[in-house]
Amino acid sequence: MNKKQHLPEEETNGLNINADENVSGTEHLTDPLEESDQDQLEAELQESKDKYIRLAAEFDNFRKRTAKERVELFQTAGKDVIVALLDVLDDADRAQAELEKSENNAASKEGILLVFNKLRNTLQSKGLKAMEAIGKEFDPDLYDAITEIPAPTEALKGKVVDEITKGYYLNDKLIRHAKVVVGK
Repeated sequence: MNKKQHLPEEETNGLNINADENVSGTEHLTDPLEESDQDQLEAELQESKDKYIRLAAEFDNFRKRTAKERVELFQTAGKDVIVALLDVLDDADRAQAELEKSENNAASKEGILLVFNKLRNTLQSKGLKAMEAIGKEFDPDLYDAITEIPAPTEALKGKVVDEITKGYYLNDKLIRHAKVVVGK
């Protein structure tokens, strides 16, 4: 049956029917895939879909993470400059405390205080925020304990009694720990 059989055209209405064709006239192109091959192909397709979904999710996470990192980078871009200015701000605070004690030359005192306030306001507009420490519970993540002293009252035990150097946040990120005295 390897050879093709031909029937006369009048019997087939002009169709050339081969022996490889089934009775209904549709051609039998290939052997049907075995069920195990179909299962294997479906498993591979499912695996490919799963890989695609995971890759898309991973890319989406990457995109979100880099966008967040970029925002954080812009928020803390001037961190080095601001950290360097913190010493100047500390000096300004000490000078202001001394100026307020003296009564000499009120006009120059007022001018100097205006400059100090302008410095503070400019740094605050860039995201700098002073840490409140006095009277707060001692937290080693926020404060550096310089020393411990006997607490003046029972309520101040384990709390910050005095602040030697202020701590600061830049856009809600700690950039300098406060140096404090703790009551024991």
